[in-house]
Amino acid sequence: MKVKKIPMRSCVVTKEKLPKKELIRVVRTPNQEVIVDITGKANGRGAYLKKDLAVFEKAKKNKILDRILEIEVKDEIYDELKKLL
Repeated sequence: MKVKKIPMRSCVVTKEKLPKKELIRVVRTPNQEVIVDITGKANGRGAYLKKDLAVFEKAKKNKILDRILEIEVKDEIYDELKKLL
């Protein structure tokens, strides 16, 4: 039987390589909007965050998502991330 490959992605805060299902994707769409991508398939530039409150806080404090996505990320996005936990 063939073993299915598990897609691995890196968290932009902790730099850990984790299975894609253990991460949350934040995307800058071609329309210059920032959204939380639950499906993992939205169009645009994406950044992955580990599903951990401390990681979300560090990303907000250090403006890591702002740098990675090259756009200002509003506080509502961080609030939405916290709700997903």
